[in-house]
Amino acid sequence: MRMKHALISVFLALAALPAHAQQLSLQEISGYLNRLQTAQGGFTQINWDGTISTGTIYIKRPGRMRFEYAPPDASLVIAGGGSVAIFDPRSNAGPDRYPLNQTPLSIILARNVDLTRARMVTGHTSDGTTTSVTAQDPENPEYGSITMVFTSNPVELRQWVVIDSSGQQTVVILNDLQSGGQIGDILFNIQAAELAFGN
Repeated sequence: MRMKHALISVFLALAALPAHAQQLSLQEISGYLNRLQTAQGGFTQINWDGTISTGTIYIKRPGRMRFEYAPPDASLVIAGGGSVAIFDPRSNAGPDRYPLNQTPLSIILARNVDLTRARMVTGHTSDGTTTSVTAQDPENPEYGSITMVFTSNPVELRQWVVIDSSGQQTVVILNDLQSGGQIGDILFNIQAAELAFGN
């Protein structure tokens, strides 16, 4: 029942967006992402198995992102130092680590986002309300893809859908993402998080 209510909330939030927005160009979206230095807000995540998680997201470009999951999940995902670390509070084995540049999130977190690069964008559409862009690493499409959804006036990133290298899909809906402001580097320090988790 919680999942049903969460999905209804997501659909109502998207339905409330202003209609007839102009399709954003790839240059406009690239510029927006490059200007997005820091941001934080809430998120709702729909996992590949249909379960739903919520929490707080922190972004500090380039190269850094943090997902703090609310109980009962209480897990943590950090992108920093060129790696992505996934912390499971039920595990004593330490975090699972992956190279950031082998995940679709690296497209958002790149130092210089340029969606006009050849073979990077595989989809660019508008439904009259939002603009969606599907992108991949043009040199390594096997790493997966990310579909980002933006509103305009002002341009805002509202959600993304990641399809990873194994074909699993994860949806992240952003809630009241606030850009700007100071975010401490310690939030993206994987070693510090290992100490906090006792790994």
